[in-house]
Amino acid sequence: MVILKRLIRNYACLYPDESVPPKMLEYMKNSDCFSNDNYRGHFTGSAWVISPNKEQILMNHHKNLGKWLQLGGHADGEKDLLSVAVREAKEESGIQNFMVLSTEIFDVDIHEIPERKNQPAHRHYDVRFLLEADPHRNKIVISNESYDVAWVSPKVAAGLNPELSIQRMIQKTLLLKKN
Repeated sequence: MVILKRLIRNYACLYPDESVPPKMLEYMKNSDCFSNDNYRGHFTGSAWVISPNKEQILMNHHKNLGKWLQLGGHADGEKDLLSVAVREAKEESGIQNFMVLSTEIFDVDIHEIPERKNQPAHRHYDVRFLLEADPHRNKIVISNESYDVAWVSPKVAAGLNPELSIQRMIQKTLLLKKN
């Protein structure tokens, strides 16, 4: 947990105007903040996956939420959210060969998850990492958690999900391409 606190603080220094990092640091004081059984909210790990030329983004049409998102999921008690992000990316896409482009946090978001079957509405404290995979060398296998998984351009990704956090990650991707 010490490493995650440091990563969130590093992110906060890069993006001092964002309100999410202090809220995440405060929420980490809860001993069960990595447990899926904590229905106030819990940490999740996500992977924002781009192609080597930074012209494509791997998006997941999530079954339970019915929207296009980055790959990712529950920590299941794991405190190493980069490992969670990689594990979930593999599970949800079938791709096994990802390159971690940075061990620093790429993006953070706190969002509401609606009530479902046997789960009340709750919050996800989502920590996102930047990964790379080659669309031409990796076959996608769609898991039972998804309607679809597809490589799309940043422009198409922007149209698939207009939420601020997705738009923010698309903008960060476009900035990477310029550098």
